[in-house]
Amino acid sequence: MAYQVVVFAENRPGRLEKITGVLAEAGINIRAITIASSDRFGVVKLLVDRPTDAVARLKEAGLSASLQEVLALPMEDRPGGLHKVLQVFADKGINLRDAYGFVEESGRRAILVVEVDDLEGAERSLADDRLYSL
Repeated sequence: MAYQVVVFAENRPGRLEKITGVLAEAGINIRAITIASSDRFGVVKLLVDRPTDAVARLKEAGLSASLQEVLALPMEDRPGGLHKVLQVFADKGINLRDAYGFVEESGRRAILVVEVDDLEGAERSLADDRLYSL
C-alpha cells in the first residue's frame, strides 16, 4: 500500500504553481503527478516522498488536500506487463477506478499506481497470481 496526496483546486492560472511551490519550499520530492480537471475545478494527485508532511503543508497554505491509500505496483517494464495486472483484476471482479504509471530511472521497472474499491483484495489477488509480493 502507498499513499497519494489528493488536492482539490480551482482551475485557474497559478493554482498548480502554488501546490508545487508549497512542496518545493518544504523539501518534498514529487515522484509522479496526474491532473484531471473540469471547467472550474480540478483534482491533482501526487506521489511524494513524504505524503503526511505534504498534506499538512498544503493545508497550512489554505489548499484542500487529503491522503488516499493506493496500490503502487512495481512491474517489469516490458510489453504485456500492464495487461497481466488488468487480467487479474478482471478475473477477480476488481474495479479499477483510476490509474497512472511511470518508469523508474533505471528503466527496468515501471510503477503502476491504482485506485480500486478493495485495496486488500486487489493486493491479495495479485500476490496469488505471483504478480506482486506482499
